[in-house]
Amino acid sequence: MINGYIPAARFLPFLSWTAIAALPDKANTVIVLPTGAIEQHGPHLPCSVDSVISSGVAGHALARLPETIPAYAIPPVTYGKSDEHLNFPGTLTLTGDTLLQTILEIAESLYRAGFRKLLMINGHGGQPQVLQMASREMRLRHGDMIMIPHDVFRVPSVENQFLSAQEQKMAMHAGHSETAVMLALAPECVHLEQAVANYPPEF
Repeated sequence: MINGYIPAARFLPFLSWTAIAALPDKANTVIVLPTGAIEQHGPHLPCSVDSVISSGVAGHALARLPETIPAYAIPPVTYGKSDEHLNFPGTLTLTGDTLLQTILEIAESLYRAGFRKLLMINGHGGQPQVLQMASREMRLRHGDMIMIPHDVFRVPSVENQFLSAQEQKMAMHAGHSETAVMLALAPECVHLEQAVANYPPEF
């Protein structure tokens, strides 16, 4: 189904327009938007890593919320600003302008429907600035709109106790962290027999 990792009861598009119109206190209902990318992640991971992780983290978080907390997810933006990976087949990228306008138009649609809180769960390191720009722009347009871009890997976690010092210092892409999360979310897409260690030079 289109909701993927999002619990059906927490997926806004599964409601009719009349049910959405009748939601109580929409201004204090949090809408969750996963944002990711389609780009190379080495030979052992699929190009969908950033989108899978952002959607998976959002879905698992929503599943843990008490029913009394009003929060719904909307479909993820799976294409991101990935022009740094243009030379790798499989990378599908938007320009920064296109991504910015996409986020703004989604936010405007939510605002028209009465929602005032949008949490973006971002899984791609190449676009936080674009999401921040969209948040500032919506704040200028509508003083009562709150948009928060949040990175999936910037939440309290215990991952560092499982990572080597070299991995913590030098890993930049498709490393142990992303591989571990993908093994939890979509193990059928992980091919560890093709994994290679490829750290950048010390800088």
